[in-house]
Amino acid sequence: MKRFFYSLVAVVTIIATPLRADVDIQEVTSPMGFKAWLVEDHTIPFMALRLGFKGGASLDREGKRGSVNLMVALLEEGTGDLDARGFAREVDELAASFNFDASGDSVSVSARMLSENRDAAIALLKGAVAAPSFDQVAIDRVKGQVVSILQSDLKDPNKIAQTAFNKAAFGDHPYGSTLSGTAASIESLTREDIQNAHRDAMARDRVFVSAVGDITAEELGALMDTLLGDLPETGAAMPERVEIGLGSGITVVPYETPQSVALFGHRGIKRDDPNFFAAFIASNILGGGGFDSRLMEEVRDKRGLTYGVYSYLSTRDHAELVVGQVASANDRVGAAIDVIKDEWARLVNEGVSQEELDVTKTFLTGAYPLRFDGNGPIANILVGMQMQGLPKNYINTRNDNVNAVTLEEINRVIKDVYLPDELHFTVVGKPEGLD
Repeated sequence: MKRFFYSLVAVVTIIATPLRADVDIQEVTSPMGFKAWLVEDHTIPFMALRLGFKGGASLDREGKRGSVNLMVALLEEGTGDLDARGFAREVDELAASFNFDASGDSVSVSARMLSENRDAAIALLKGAVAAPSFDQVAIDRVKGQVVSILQSDLKDPNKIAQTAFNKAAFGDHPYGSTLSGTAASIESLTREDIQNAHRDAMARDRVFVSAVGDITAEELGALMDTLLGDLPETGAAMPERVEIGLGSGITVVPYETPQSVALFGHRGIKRDDPNFFAAFIASNILGGGGFDSRLMEEVRDKRGLTYGVYSYLSTRDHAELVVGQVASANDRVGAAIDVIKDEWARLVNEGVSQEELDVTKTFLTGAYPLRFDGNGPIANILVGMQMQGLPKNYINTRNDNVNAVTLEEINRVIKDVYLPDELHFTVVGKPEGLD
């Protein structure tokens, strides 16, 4: 049965690819008032379901950092009479797949199931989502796993740099600390704390739903009421917006390693800003991560200062950044930073060329349909759109918005979004020539 499930997933992927970016989305409202986006396709007896709960690890209570992340890790550790092994066995026997994840802004639940097993799979998923056991034995075991990861992170220059950069950028806001908490905060969490985190983060007033595959609107409405009806009506209040606290300059975090890691950035642009698409294209030209970006060409290809360098727009629910990362030998990281600064300033002073704009548009519009390569990815995209407040027709208009950006517009927006005088670097290592 399981081999058939994975073969079926491959078939669904092949079938879904020709959809490109033309997806027929239905809006569904359940009898209890839950709303969902549905892409109905009965060619294969298979469905992908995605739930997104807004708020995520940012809803940790004061002094309880890491509680939402730990709670989410415990969702598949048992429900009702099933312990962790029993739950995993039931999922496997149903040829289903469940995944639970926490981020700074959301808790997400992904599920894939065969139509013939849908009722049983949803009943099992409901147990995990609405009535997890939070057994003390499982709590202690998962705590140990999280603490082990945290201890490993203390020796990882990339994690050290991310922690220091976020603290400088976001201060005491939840974004300013790792969502996993610290060893001390995790050890202090009680079963009651985890139950509180569940009530705070997984409530009916913040859930977004999408389904793709073999299910009708009526069936999806009933499914939502069954799956979500027992959740708390309201969760914890959302955190306030945070002003970016970065200033220009360089912060060095000493660490014994032959290669320094540098995170860099400054305040950014909101996802719903009218100038977002122009800023997005500019971001790809400057440091999109491909070998054709300016940063890769200047820092890696021409000077050999790094294996890789990138930058991107980070649009979170309560703050925005333009951010990037580079790693280089301790005696060369200073030179890499100087080149990044120069390219940041050159982007603002000289703008981009028509050729760069045209090539990047072609890449972005050509790559976008490739994201719709199966029922699961489509379901994830649809929930992401809802949580960002994007309209249902965004999939069909996104490439038009990219193509509509003119050379005059992008070079005007660059001057507003890219701020060389505010660029801050957090460097972890033993960099030479940096204070």
